[in-house]
Order: sequence, then C-alpha cells, then structure tokens
Amino acid sequence: MTVPQLTITTDNPLSIDSDVLVLGVLSTPDGAALAVDTAEYASIGAALEAVGATGSRDQLIRLPSIGGSARSVALVGLGVSEPNSQALRFAAGAAVRLLGGVETVTFHFPVASDEDLDAVLEGAAIAAYSFTRYRAASLDKEKNPPSAITVVGESTNSDAIVARAQAIADAIHLVKDLVNTPPIDLFPQSFADAAIEAVASDGIDVTVLDEQGLSEGGYGGILGVGMGSARPPRMVRLEYSPAGATRHLALVGKGITFDSGGLSLKPAASMVGMKYDMTGAATVLAVVRAASRLRLPVKITGWLCLAENMPSSTALRPNDVITVRGGTTVEVLNTDAEGRLVLADGLVAASEEMPDAIIDVATLTGAAIVALGNRYVPMMGDENLLARISKVADQVDEKVWPMPMPDELRPALNSDVADLANARIGNSAGGMLLASVFLREFIGTADGTETRIPWAHLDIAGAANNSGGAYGFTGKGPTGVTVRTLVALAHEFGQA
Repeated sequence: MTVPQLTITTDNPLSIDSDVLVLGVLSTPDGAALAVDTAEYASIGAALEAVGATGSRDQLIRLPSIGGSARSVALVGLGVSEPNSQALRFAAGAAVRLLGGVETVTFHFPVASDEDLDAVLEGAAIAAYSFTRYRAASLDKEKNPPSAITVVGESTNSDAIVARAQAIADAIHLVKDLVNTPPIDLFPQSFADAAIEAVASDGIDVTVLDEQGLSEGGYGGILGVGMGSARPPRMVRLEYSPAGATRHLALVGKGITFDSGGLSLKPAASMVGMKYDMTGAATVLAVVRAASRLRLPVKITGWLCLAENMPSSTALRPNDVITVRGGTTVEVLNTDAEGRLVLADGLVAASEEMPDAIIDVATLTGAAIVALGNRYVPMMGDENLLARISKVADQVDEKVWPMPMPDELRPALNSDVADLANARIGNSAGGMLLASVFLREFIGTADGTETRIPWAHLDIAGAANNSGGAYGFTGKGPTGVTVRTLVALAHEFGQA
C-alpha cells in the first residue's frame, strides 16, 4: 500500500485544489464550535447545531463547498474543548477513514507546534490504507484512500515532519499488508523474501537461515515448531548499522505465519485469524526499515523467527524434548505454546551480540487479552527499560502497561526430564506472566557481568488486531501497534 503524498503549506486553505477541506469541531460545555474560527467559515460556524455537529470523536459531517477551490467541506469532531496532539491525530485519522473514495484532502486544524503538525499528518497517513489484493477493484472503489493529503500550518522543519510521518505510515502499512496476506501466500520462505524486498533500497543487511542453517546453528526451537509443516521455517536477521552509532538495540519478533496449535490442535473457531500470529515479526521488520529511512543514529538488529505450526506425522509431539540455541533443553507439554519456543532461539541469538537492550514483540498469549483487553499492550521485563518504553509510548499516544514477572511462577516450568517445560498443564492462571518468566531464561548476561541484558517483552496479542468497530486512524483488522513506540524508543536510544 502506497502512502499518500504529504504536504505542509501556509497557503489559504480555500485556495488549495482539493476534493475535501476538513475542519475540526470542538466539543465544549456550551456546545460545538469550530476549532479554527475565521470569517471565511462564519456560515459553517453558525450552522453547526443545525447540521448535527457535536464535536464528538469519530463524528464526520460532509457539507457542500463554501467557495474557493475545495469542492466540499467535512466537519470532524475533535472530542475535546482544547485541542492537543492526541486529539488532532485521532481526528485526522477518523476523517480520512470515514471519507473514503476521495483523491485529495486538505486539513485546516488548530496546529500550534511541530508536534501538532506531525500528529495531523501521521494520523491521516496511517488511516489512508486499504488492502485490495484479493478483491475485485469495483468492490473497493468507494473505499479507496486519498492519494494526496495537505495540512495547513507553518514550520521551519516541514521536510523533516513530512519524512517522519511518511516513514511511520509506511511502516504501519507494511505490517498491515503482511498480516492481511493469507497464509497460503505468506509462509516462512515467502515472508523472508518479502523482508528482503521491503528493505532492498534501505541499506539494511539481511541474512536468511534456511533449514540447514538453522540446524547448523542449533536453532532447535524454530526447527521444532516448524517440523509439522511442508513449508520449512526460516530465521531472518536484519542489521541497520549507521556510521558512528554507539548504541545497539535488538528487536526479536514472533513470526508464526499460521498457528493451528500443532498436535495440541486449536478448536476450529479459534484457528480463524491465526494468520495474525506473525505480527511481531512484521513489526520488527517495519521498525528496522523506518529507523533506516529516518537515519536514526542507533544500530538495530532485527530477528524474525518464522515458522508455520501445523499438525502432521512429522509434527512436534507433547513430551518431545528440543534443544534451543545455546544448549537449553525444553520439554514441550503443549505444542500450542509455540511462540515462546521460536522466540527463545531469537533471544539467545540476539543476546550473543551483547546489545544494550533487547525487546521482543509477540502475539503470545490469550491471557494478555483477558488481562488488559484489546487496546493495551502488557509489557514485562527490566523495570528501567519498561519505564523508558512507557515514557515514549505516552509521547506517541500508544497504550502500554507494565506487568509483573513473579518469581514464584518459575517452579511451574520445571520438567522431570529437561531443563525447562514450555507450559504447565491444568492451570492457566497467570499464563501471560508465566510466558514472560519462560522467555527470561533465554536472555544473556552483559559482557563481563552476571547481570542480564536489559530486556522487555511486549505481548501484543490483544492490541495487534482490531476485531471491533473502527476508530480514529485505526480500521478493522491489523493495527500496527507498537511500531510508533519502538521507532520513538530507537530515536531516544540514538540520542543517549
């Protein structure tokens, strides 16, 4: 999906040739009011009540042109009485998502800073997405996103703001394209090929390990999970290493291109949607590419742990013991707890390079949805790193929440025959926390110390997919959650 052309201009909005001029509407104690109230918009401001404008979020009202070059006007609710960047981002996205079928859109919002300009462009660009690869063109004609988005405002950093919004939207669209692709077409090898193609012009080194390379490298977790599929697993390593970078951030992504549960087979209804189980790997790929395009001064390695979890006569069995990279043995008690097995290989490999921090991203547990629903991302790990992630997530308006890793859960992973078991049987309480305790076992220690490398685990099982109604810049389906947070974190790492 191609991101629209993005522009910032100081031109009179009524002089800009566009299909729709979008104006923000405030929700105040005294009723709806235009966020930018000029003489040119007096007739609209006087008619807000008559046309049913309330200023509430996700409300969009289309009106005829009031003159000038804009062929129509759209009123979108900001949901607040005093605009901020979060409200502007949400409203810009809602406008683009709800308009559909228009080619050009101009925003005249109350932008008071570069942050506000960035928010409007970012929200609008993210929302300008559709996935039509498998549909007849006529079915989606009225839903096509705009090809050009203009924001009225003034900044001395316009080029940088546009570049950042473009890179972020590109990254999120890449995640959505990969996740939306059905598993018949997206499997470990084709995902690896897509990764190579996605970064071909971005100065990123790519290494792909096939079955032989995985075997020689001792990646028993990825190999074990992929044993039941006719389409063998892959490990993709990405490296963005700009000159002069002094910090190194490692990102590890779960990439189960389809999760049937293996021999611990899921019920039929629970299998629908399991193409989403590679969202973590797609997120890592997108973040590394965005970092390169934004020239962030930090080294980033990305590890895409790719496998298809299928049942067959060659599939991994409950009670089988596998050896993860580095030598730890794991008794598999539940083949549907496979994500932690492929991540274990990736975490060990990432640790071997002694990065300054490791973050894994995974649609790992249904327990994450039970705990925090579908919009918050639970995160576990090193407290200082979690605090840094929380700070940047708040800045970009993504919802994360720190959760504990109770030491008393560790005995539940004991095995009678191996170093670890991958799950416990008969007690699902604290499943999200138990998974993080398992993953912690594969984080290496910092060079010359006994202290673990700072690490965070982001369980995006709930927030990675919006199965409910669309809102703001978030449509139905994959959301691209944590892309913006991780890019912001990488930027902060580069400043340290």
